[in-house]
Amino acid sequence: MSFNPLTEKGIPLDQQLRNWSELNIQPYNKQDVHPYTRTRIITMNGIEVESIFFSHQFARHTSDPDIRKYLAQTRRIEQQQQKAINWLSPGDESPLETTIGYEQVAVDLTAYLARVEPNPYLKQAFEFGLLEDFDHLYRYANLLDLLNGKKAEKLTGDLTEIMPGRATADEHRHPIDEVRQPSDSKKADPFSLLHTMTLVAAEQQTMNFYMTVGNQPMHPLARGLYLEIAEIEEQHVTHYESLLDPTISWFQRDVLHQYNECYLYYSFMQQEPDPRIKQLWELHLNMEIEQLRLACDMLRKYDGKEPEEFLPSSISEPVKFQENKDYIRQVLKDQVNLTGDEIKFVPVSDLPENHRYFQYQETVNQGGVPSQQVIEQHEQQMGNDYKMTTEGKSPLVGV
Repeated sequence: MSFNPLTEKGIPLDQQLRNWSELNIQPYNKQDVHPYTRTRIITMNGIEVESIFFSHQFARHTSDPDIRKYLAQTRRIEQQQQKAINWLSPGDESPLETTIGYEQVAVDLTAYLARVEPNPYLKQAFEFGLLEDFDHLYRYANLLDLLNGKKAEKLTGDLTEIMPGRATADEHRHPIDEVRQPSDSKKADPFSLLHTMTLVAAEQQTMNFYMTVGNQPMHPLARGLYLEIAEIEEQHVTHYESLLDPTISWFQRDVLHQYNECYLYYSFMQQEPDPRIKQLWELHLNMEIEQLRLACDMLRKYDGKEPEEFLPSSISEPVKFQENKDYIRQVLKDQVNLTGDEIKFVPVSDLPENHRYFQYQETVNQGGVPSQQVIEQHEQQMGNDYKMTTEGKSPLVGV
């Protein structure tokens, strides 16, 4: 079954406004929520936040009052959508527990998109980021066990393995080695554009979250780990956003944002086991269909383009949260030693001794590395590090 949001009828914009009681939604119970329900909520919150940020930037780059009014109206609805989604998160879920959810999103969403990505360079870029977020999940899981005596598998279930990836300490690279080769929207598969936008939004949300909550823990080890990984998340935003096509118009970007929201709400509606949250995905999908129609009208009016020129003809395969264990293990085995060298991905061993990577590493890792200290303290206090593996030993030698 395929789905084309361009041919569907949505909820008229003047009927989309909700009152406070409708937005102050009942949160999920953290004890029994399905792990992938949590990751879908986190993902869609990030998607809505990105759409809002984009709309504000668009408004700051035009003086046309009609465009500014259009953006203000659709942005207000996006704000309400974001609130309804974010308010699903319960108040008794700690920032560190939420962090585990963020990193499970980064692992399984990135892994799925890498698996289905048709462009070889983008696939490689996705897999590169995947191994780093995989390691972040391991570091935060050890912190959660160390400070709170809680096992991260209580949050992730047995859906996502927890073990070392590309070591966080090795992920710190010179900024120019995060800037990748941009896509060409005229030649790219439309879904490649949507996949990249999705990962930009997801990593941006994680970056923003760590920038906000990272200084809240009392324990210096926790503060250090958030500090270190927050900077990697900024690297990841640079990494993914540089893959986008910078030459397309603001109106085309607006259409892509709205279509991507339709794509993801439709996808998650197919998978969601919680009837109440599935209903929310369906409601937001019907809102986004109308917002997409309006964005397409603006595209036609100001750019003289038809959305069919660059959008998929239909959605036949939804984005899925699913187990990616074997795939991740293979990527880990094949690519753990890669680093960035401008737009290329190369083994660290291939870099010359005077490469800026080693100079940057020497500067930032001087005096101790929080991501390593977390594991060392866990081993000292509990005799070993915390892992959760269901498929046997790690493919990495000595791990």
